[in-house]
Amino acid sequence: MTSKTTTLIQEADGIARFPVFMPRDDMQNWLHLYDSAVLTALSVYFAKLPNTVVASEVPVGPDLSDRDDIRIPDLLVAFDCDRELIEDRRGYALELMERPPDFVLEVASPTTGVTDYTDKRLDYARYGIPEYWRFDPSGGDYYDVALAGDRLVDGVYEPIEVEQLGEGVWRGYSEMLGLHICWEHGKLRFFDSMTESYLLSHQEEVQARRDAEAEVRRLRARLEEMGEGR
Repeated sequence: MTSKTTTLIQEADGIARFPVFMPRDDMQNWLHLYDSAVLTALSVYFAKLPNTVVASEVPVGPDLSDRDDIRIPDLLVAFDCDRELIEDRRGYALELMERPPDFVLEVASPTTGVTDYTDKRLDYARYGIPEYWRFDPSGGDYYDVALAGDRLVDGVYEPIEVEQLGEGVWRGYSEMLGLHICWEHGKLRFFDSMTESYLLSHQEEVQARRDAEAEVRRLRARLEEMGEGR
């Protein structure tokens, strides 16, 4: 949720100019995107789709040299895109890419909460991004709601239905990702209705592997016992 504020650096030759972005003023991305391995989970989920980019804090704008018209979404998903061009331009340059990112999401912070659902919402619609989601781990202290999504219709964002499944659980469906976006007791989760399961967090993946290994050991021990009893 970095704001538009940036500085520019000039190469010695005066050839390349890339925006240098100021440090974040909070730890929301670390807590809700990195530590929980949300980025990795989505990358693994979409690994079979060619030219898919799942990234965090990648600058997006019509012209990346214009620091007043750049946004830096906390989470970005782009299908069928040119990853090398993103790396080369140090961001998602809309004037060079054939299409905008398919999905962006912001995680609320005390300093940029209002901007996320006002100015950024207008900018992402102007950029042509089909879906824009907002996740507030506080449950609505920084945003107007705990979880919200918008879908672009004729150049204007229209709210996506978000339902409450129970105490502390909200969920809405992302057509672009084919997944449910979930606010679950303050945590960001992604739910696959086809498999009826969540994309695993890092801790859950480690625990699942340990459980599987323990089950293999149990079965081997059982087979050994049966063999000795013959």
